[in-house]
Amino acid sequence: MIKLGEKIKSLRKQKNISQEVFAGYLGVSYQAVSKWENGNTMPDVAMIPAIASFFGVSTDELFDFNLFEMEKQVDAICHEAYKYRYTDGEKSERILRNGLQRFPGNDIILNNLLYTMDYQTRADEVINLCKTLIESTKDDSVKYDACRILATCYKENGQSDLVKSTLELIPEIYFTKLELMASLLEGEDSYEAAQKQKNISAEDLIDMLIVVGKRLKENGETEKAVSQFIIAQKVMDAFAEDFLETKWFKSTIYEYTDEQRKEIERLLNE
Repeated sequence: MIKLGEKIKSLRKQKNISQEVFAGYLGVSYQAVSKWENGNTMPDVAMIPAIASFFGVSTDELFDFNLFEMEKQVDAICHEAYKYRYTDGEKSERILRNGLQRFPGNDIILNNLLYTMDYQTRADEVINLCKTLIESTKDDSVKYDACRILATCYKENGQSDLVKSTLELIPEIYFTKLELMASLLEGEDSYEAAQKQKNISAEDLIDMLIVVGKRLKENGETEKAVSQFIIAQKVMDAFAEDFLETKWFKSTIYEYTDEQRKEIERLLNE
């Protein structure tokens, strides 16, 4: 009893959260957490997997909980939620919320949850969740994604003075894991990575051409701006010939960039 309580306390302090925050994730009172940590009582057996999940510990660190199996279940939850991310955000959120009941405080699920929230109508919730992940997660990919989302949320809510300092938390990266997987792996693993990176690269290229074009337009360099917008149009039009890999995507780049196409048409006609 005492050993388990001490372990919970140690893991909580490593994660740098209060008893109240930990209790909130588990749906219990902070007094209950205090009693666990003091060795006065033990968590209910049914709570043990959720506690282990929250701290991301291995099987020999907290009773007999299989971390690998937990990760598989979390991946399955996030994969199911992703299917509805762009078509039914509320359903996607429900799936993730249900997942959090099974795995309270799981960083991966919380990171996915951010994608279901509107940055303007739920700004406070988005900002608080991003800050929590940035401060507590041990997963760099989650941390830096939370930084990106936080900066975007600040920008969309008129807090531009906070954007730069938030983005500076993200290290500069000149290659991605997907690029390396596409280049160095073989077979289906290489193909999947290449397909995913292809879409990410195309979206990034289109977005950057629009950003450059807008800046040139603001500077009065209309001819250069138009060239950037036209290149972006050509990139999007080229993807009209692409096919949809339904295993990983709900729409093609051509379909997904419909709003960018409309924006470029507006910019060219101004």
